[in-house]
Amino acid sequence: MQNVLVTGGAGYIGAHACKALARAGYTPITYDNLSTGWQDAVKFGPFEPGDLLDRVRLDEVFARWKPVAVMHFAALSQVGEAMSEPGKYWRNNVTGSLTLIEAAVAAGCLDFVFSSTCATYGEQDNVVLDETSAQIPLNAYGASKRAIEDILRDFEAAHGLRHVIFRYFNVAGADPEAEVGEHHRPETHLIPVMLDAIQGKRDALTIHGTDYDTPDGTCIRDYVHVCDLVDAHVLGLKWLQDGRGSRVFNLGTGTGFSVREVMEASRAVTNRAVPAHDGPRRAGDCTALVSGSTRAVAELGWSPERSTMHQMIADAWRWHQSGHFAK
Repeated sequence: MQNVLVTGGAGYIGAHACKALARAGYTPITYDNLSTGWQDAVKFGPFEPGDLLDRVRLDEVFARWKPVAVMHFAALSQVGEAMSEPGKYWRNNVTGSLTLIEAAVAAGCLDFVFSSTCATYGEQDNVVLDETSAQIPLNAYGASKRAIEDILRDFEAAHGLRHVIFRYFNVAGADPEAEVGEHHRPETHLIPVMLDAIQGKRDALTIHGTDYDTPDGTCIRDYVHVCDLVDAHVLGLKWLQDGRGSRVFNLGTGTGFSVREVMEASRAVTNRAVPAHDGPRRAGDCTALVSGSTRAVAELGWSPERSTMHQMIADAWRWHQSGHFAK
């Protein structure tokens, strides 16, 4: 079996990617410092503790496992924190990724799948966002991801590093079998916060901004199921292994949901109202982010079958009720 190094494999998306890779016949090697991930989520392949900034440790892991590719998820990703502590994001995300990329090239591992973000597009309301849209990020999180994309292009020109970049929209849902799910510390994502409020694990959901220029005043996002998302990553890996060259893909459904629409869908799925109160906008948030791209469907053969709002909430709700949260 071919080994794939998965950075951030103990995190929400990374753990789901490891399961998808294992099902596709690969051995996922999780590399994670557990600063935001959970060792309990490493269930589908070996675990190698380590930090992206530790070149010696990375070299050891590459030498031991000889991966055929890297799938890079590890990153800091909180928008509010990125606004208040930009240096932390440039150091961890950019310098860490550069160290990883240099180690991969040194090891001759030249297929690289990168988890980027629609946050690189910034505030572009009423614009259909596709892979050619201008990248004007609003915060250090989006800016750091854009910088890593540039690094990958430079390393392709200099060293032949082939890459697939996925810019994705809001990720939601959980493994339908509830083996892994979404659990951050602190939790900031809308759907798990909402479900925590329903279960009484927090007093209420805070709606961050009710005066946006949208039909109900709350911001709008395009949501994609985490299992559909990681399926695309496996397709991206196979794309590279088939020799098809570097490519950028947006991953979204093309449908936007406001915060209040997500709350109403949750009520329909769980049969429970969401305790909520209005709050101020968060710095760095934009009004609407919705994908207008079908490139992943047309070129990768990607099919986001689980990415309906009701399915995403139902799968997340199953995980929330499973009692499988890492401690």
